[in-house]
Amino acid sequence: MVVVLLLCSCSVTHNLDDNELILDKVKVVSDRKYKDISTSQLKNYVRQKENARWFLSMKIPLGVYALAGKDSSWVGRTLRQMGEAPVIYDTLLARQTCDDLQQAMRNKGYLDAQVELFVDQKKKKKIDAIYVLHPGKPYYITPLETDIQDSTIERLLKERKSLLSEGMQFNVETMAQERSDVSSFLQDRGYFRFHKEYVSYKARKNENLHHVALAKVLHPYQIDEGRDTLHSQYRIRNLNYVSGAQGDSAIHLRLRVLEENTFLKPGSLYSASDLQNTYNHFGRLGAVRYTNISFEQVADTALLDATIQVQTNKPSTISFQPEGTNTAGDFGAAASLTYQNRNLFRGSETFSVQLRGAYEAIKGLEGYRNQDYIEYSVESRLSFPRFLFPFLNSDVRRRITATSEVSLLYDSQDRPEFHRRVLSTGFHYQWKPQKHRDSYSLDLVDLNYVFMPWVSQTFRREYLENESNSNAILRYNYENLFIMRMGFGYSYNNGRLALKTHVESAGNLLDLCAHSFRAEKNYLGQYRVFNIAYAQYVKADFDFTRQLLGGKQDQLIFHLGFGIAYPYGNSQVLPFEKRYFSGGANSVRGWTVRSLGPGRYKDKDGRINFITQTGDMKFDLNLEYRTHLFWKFYGALFADAGNIWTLRKYDEQPEGQFTLRGLVNDLAVSYGMGLRLNFDYFILRFDLGMKAINPAYETEEEAHYPLIHPRMGRDLAFHFAVGLPF
Repeated sequence: MVVVLLLCSCSVTHNLDDNELILDKVKVVSDRKYKDISTSQLKNYVRQKENARWFLSMKIPLGVYALAGKDSSWVGRTLRQMGEAPVIYDTLLARQTCDDLQQAMRNKGYLDAQVELFVDQKKKKKIDAIYVLHPGKPYYITPLETDIQDSTIERLLKERKSLLSEGMQFNVETMAQERSDVSSFLQDRGYFRFHKEYVSYKARKNENLHHVALAKVLHPYQIDEGRDTLHSQYRIRNLNYVSGAQGDSAIHLRLRVLEENTFLKPGSLYSASDLQNTYNHFGRLGAVRYTNISFEQVADTALLDATIQVQTNKPSTISFQPEGTNTAGDFGAAASLTYQNRNLFRGSETFSVQLRGAYEAIKGLEGYRNQDYIEYSVESRLSFPRFLFPFLNSDVRRRITATSEVSLLYDSQDRPEFHRRVLSTGFHYQWKPQKHRDSYSLDLVDLNYVFMPWVSQTFRREYLENESNSNAILRYNYENLFIMRMGFGYSYNNGRLALKTHVESAGNLLDLCAHSFRAEKNYLGQYRVFNIAYAQYVKADFDFTRQLLGGKQDQLIFHLGFGIAYPYGNSQVLPFEKRYFSGGANSVRGWTVRSLGPGRYKDKDGRINFITQTGDMKFDLNLEYRTHLFWKFYGALFADAGNIWTLRKYDEQPEGQFTLRGLVNDLAVSYGMGLRLNFDYFILRFDLGMKAINPAYETEEEAHYPLIHPRMGRDLAFHFAVGLPF
């Protein structure tokens, strides 16, 4: 199919007029290297670019368009809409591009810059356009003068550091930013009617010295009659809250909540930052649908009356969500019913209750009475849009955007092999400082009680009590267990670099109490609290993502993930929910989920591999090239490496323990390609991964290096997911 589309893209020239040429390639080059001239960035000024190429080489969208030909049917129209019409070279747009590139370089201080255009028609009906940049020598600001025709503003501006300085390279973008910064600085200090148009520049070019004499001018305020006067500082006189809902004059929020989210204060100077913070804080309240803030000047004064108009949402919603399930070929169905109230105590508190039920018909289990899986759960959450913490002053609360949440969950799982119950509750914080790209989370307390009210005799006899199958990991995860943990997380994201870390520990406080009160031990040698064994471990996760190359059409993304957890004290094995697994849509994509590792371990019993193919440490290394194809379709090429390991030696996981010497040999490697559908609000992702190096096979050459000896049935894995992998 790809070959057909490529041939179609080549044959598109047959439909051109005699005087038409397809723009095949566009290049922007410089006569030499300049530290502040980026040809890749300046290519954005090119008004006419060549047809899009998939993975930098194949013009598939052009082929799709050409495949439609002159077909006027629905199929032809659809192909033309999905494809891309040939770009016909336009001499006028080329000349305008030269002017734009020249102006862009002059804005950077290269005031004598020139651009040459070369066209190369090597192929029939196709042409290459090459823009050659000649920046020349840059100009520098000397001297720099300031003309401020307002003594009060002149004193205020001495408090800030200007972006402009004498001797710096002339730069129009820096000058424009200086205008905006001066305007913002004064608007935050009461100058309600000041805007950047009151700041202008006078420049005089010296060609001999490559200097620009620059003067920054701050103009006086102009009143209606055209007369000049000083700029006025305005103060807030009154602050009123009104309802924005038609037919409802009441605001369904407490006055204290309104005041806590309002940064404008009566008696204080007007501040544009306080205005924006007020909008931001009201905007994050789930109960608020719409906010509008208006100001009215008190006649013949420098006072402002502010009116904050607030419209609230309907507090209660009910949603129903059905879903289908497929676990290893066993089909089932699930459904959830959710009630949500976004203004429970008239403070924009969000309260939700979710009821969920699932059923699955399990096949292929022998020796068990029931052959069905039934699960039902109830989960409740109460979220507050602020810090619920004693002794925290109001200034700290206002400087950060915070959420406090209380959660409660009960989950019941009935399988043919066992019945499992989970009861959990927790109190969590999330917060983000204003104007920062980092955010924090704190799990102040998180309690989980896992208990097994019933285990079938068949399962107990074959797995838990079978001396020939002394699986300590398996047995540990089918005992009653209590987990009391605390955790802290930090994340940072600036659009090109993302960092996420999380650290948690469990059981330390319980261990102190058990030793202090000489608690009893169970048959596994574990201390018990309230007759329940508790887990004790420490766990840390680190996730790093960096955009190595970025653009509108193509990106190259690097990702590194690392996690480690260590059971100690009252635990010899990590709880199953805290153990790592590898493979799947967000890991090493040549393997299906939970099918890789630990280390060089090779699964020998598919009935319990979901337990044995877990570990205490995880490492992922990914490199992914992403490109826009056409319409909402995006493509990707990727290479993954990684694995999981155990920190302790377990007999049931041979070759699974981590050693520094064996790290390289333990790494699994895969490669593949993917297709993504980007609907803005969510992304559907389809990835095909192939094994390249399989550490589970050391002596069998063909199995150890699938890259050289691939077998589709053995080495191919398909993944469907929502969202990007990292």
